[in-house]
Order: sequence, then structure tokens, then C-alpha cells
Amino acid sequence: MRTTYDQATVRLYHLDHEVEGGAAITLYYGPLAEAMRIAEQQPEDLQDGLFIATDNDLVAWRDLSPD
Repeated sequence: MRTTYDQATVRLYHLDHEVEGGAAITLYYGPLAEAMRIAEQQPEDLQDGLFIATDNDLVAWRDLSPD
């Protein structure tokens, strides 16, 4: 992920593969630091479908999570 500073504006969303065709549900739009905090608080099974998008990149939450 190229944009890495804490205040970078990001979109935290969940990609639901259960819905036909998939569905992206935005959970948060704002600073990266807050998105990381919110993502950590989600249930384990939901975390598998979390993604963080910046203005120039997209990364799966599991690739960033501290666990």
C-alpha cells in the first residue's frame, strides 16, 4: 500500500461473497489510523472480507492486520 501515513483518507469496506455477484459495503471512510482500529474490532469471520482502499492502492485487511 503506497499511502501509509496515519491521516491518509481511506475506505474500509467488506466484500460480501455470499451475495450474488458480490457486494461491497462501506464500513468507514476517513483516516487510515481509525480504519485500522475499526477493522480490528470486527468479528474474526468478517475480517476475512475486509479491504482498505486508498487513492492509489487496495489491500486486504489480513495483509495489514497485526495478528
